[in-house]
Amino acid sequence: MVDLNTASLFVLPLTFTFLSLAYFIFRCYSGPPNENPCPQSYPLLGNVVGFLLNRHRFHDWVADMLSKTPSLTIQVNGFLGLSHIICTANPANLDHLLRSNFLNYIKGNRFQSVLHDLLGQGIFNVDGELWFTQRKISSHEFNTRSLKHFISDTVQSKLSNCLIPYLSSACFNSEVIDLQDVLLRFSFDNICNVAFGVDPAWLDSKRISETSSVSSFVQAFDYAVEVSFNRFTSPLPAIWKIKRLLNIGSEKRYKEAIKIINEYAMNIIRSREENCQNNDKQEHNQDLLSRFMHSASDLGFRDQDQKRRFLRDIVISFILAGKDSTSTALTWFFWLIAGHSRCEHLIYEELFATSSKERPGSFSYDDLKKFNYLHAALTESLRLFPPVPINSRLTISDDILSSGTHVRKGWFADYSAYAMGRMERLWGPDCMEFRPERWLDDDGVFQPCDQFKFPAFHCGPRMCLGKEMAYVQMKSVAAAVMYEFEVVAIDGGGCPERIWNPPYMLSLLLKMKGGLPIRLKRR
Repeated sequence: MVDLNTASLFVLPLTFTFLSLAYFIFRCYSGPPNENPCPQSYPLLGNVVGFLLNRHRFHDWVADMLSKTPSLTIQVNGFLGLSHIICTANPANLDHLLRSNFLNYIKGNRFQSVLHDLLGQGIFNVDGELWFTQRKISSHEFNTRSLKHFISDTVQSKLSNCLIPYLSSACFNSEVIDLQDVLLRFSFDNICNVAFGVDPAWLDSKRISETSSVSSFVQAFDYAVEVSFNRFTSPLPAIWKIKRLLNIGSEKRYKEAIKIINEYAMNIIRSREENCQNNDKQEHNQDLLSRFMHSASDLGFRDQDQKRRFLRDIVISFILAGKDSTSTALTWFFWLIAGHSRCEHLIYEELFATSSKERPGSFSYDDLKKFNYLHAALTESLRLFPPVPINSRLTISDDILSSGTHVRKGWFADYSAYAMGRMERLWGPDCMEFRPERWLDDDGVFQPCDQFKFPAFHCGPRMCLGKEMAYVQMKSVAAAVMYEFEVVAIDGGGCPERIWNPPYMLSLLLKMKGGLPIRLKRR
C-alpha cells in the first residue's frame, strides 16, 4: 500500500513547480497585466485558434477586434509565445511608428529572412544606409517632370494600342472576361515599359500562347509571392526553414521559381546594358532602369556582377510594386463602380466634359489633373480596399505609443490599413459605404486627408514614391475604359451599398477571390 504522506512529499512540490512554470510562461507570454487588449487569446496557443477560425475573413476579423478597443490597438500573441505583435488602427500611433520615432521601427530580420530570396537588398526589404541610398536615388528620379510625362505617354500608348482594342474585341464578341486577370496582364506590360523600356506583351499572349518565357516568369513570380506570404503567417517559422534546409515541398518549388525570376531579371538588365552601349544619346532612355543604371555608376561597385545584383533587386522591387498593386486597386474600383450607377454616371460626365473632339477618350497628363471626382472615387476605393492591407515593423527598443500602449524590444508593430478604412471613429457612421463625395470640398475639388488616417501609400519617410505614378496609371485606365464601355459585373458581382464580406483572398496583396467576371457594353 502506498504511503499517502510519503507520496505527497513528491506530488505537492511537482504540482507547485508545474503551476509556477505555467504561470511564468503565461505571464511572459501575455505581457504586463491590463495593458493591451488581446481578444481570443489562450495560454500557449495565443491567437492561433482565432486566426485559423477566421482565416477566410482575416482582415475583417482584425478590423472587428480593433474597433472594440478604446485605443484602436490590440496585442497579438503567437504560438508558444514565440512572437508578440502590437496591431493598431490609430492614426496617432501610426504617426509615432512611421514618423516621429521612425528609427525605432525597422523592417528587421523577419522581413529580410522571409523576403531575401525574392527581393534581395531591394528598397522594400532593407533598412539603414542601404535603404537611404536607394531612397535618395529613387526620390530624385520620381520627382523629375520628364519621368512623369514619360509615364503618362507610355500608359496612353499601351491603352490605345493594347488594352482598349482587347476590350473592344471582347465587347464585340459579347465575351465574359476576368477583368482582374486582364488588368494584371496590362499592369505587368505597363510597369515593364515604364521601368525597363521592355514590352513583354503579356496581355497579347493571352490570345497567343501561355508557354512563353513571360508567362513562366509571371507564374514563378506569383508563386514566390504566395510562398513568401505563407512564410509570414506560419505559426511555426521553423517548419518552412527546415523545408528550405532540406530542399523539399513548397520550398523546393520556391527555389526553382526564384531561379526563373533571376534569369528573367538578368536578361532585362543585360538587354538594357547593350541598348545603352549602342545608343550614343543615352539621355533618350527615359525608363527607370536606365536612370538607375546611370546613378549606380557612382556607387562604387567592386565589379559588374555586384552592380547587376543591385539592379536585379531594383527590377524585382519595381515589378512587385507595379504589377499587382495598381491592378488590384483598379479591380476593386471597377467592382465598386459596377454597384454604384450614380457614381459611374458622375465620372462619365466628368470625362465627357474634358474629352476633345479630335481625340475622344484620350486624356493627357494635364487632363488627368482635372478629374476631381474620378480622383475621389479612386481614393475612396483605396480607403476601403488598400492593395497592401497590413504592414509590419520590428521594434528595436522598448517604447510607448501615443495611445499609451507599451511595445517591448523585439516585438512586431503592425498597422492595418484595411481596418483603418472601416473605423467609424475615423470616418463616421457611413464608413462602410462607398461615397467619393467625402473627399471633395463644396466646390467639388479633391481634398486629401492626413496621411496617417489614410495610409494606403504608407506614411512618413517610407511613403510610396510612386504614389503620383500610381494615380496617373489608375486614372488613365479608369478614364479610358469608362469613356468607352459600361462595365457589367456577372451574377450580381457588383458591390452592394454597404461593404460587407468582400470576396478577397489572403495574400500579401488584397486580390479579389475568384477574379472579377464582367461583360462590356459599348457606350
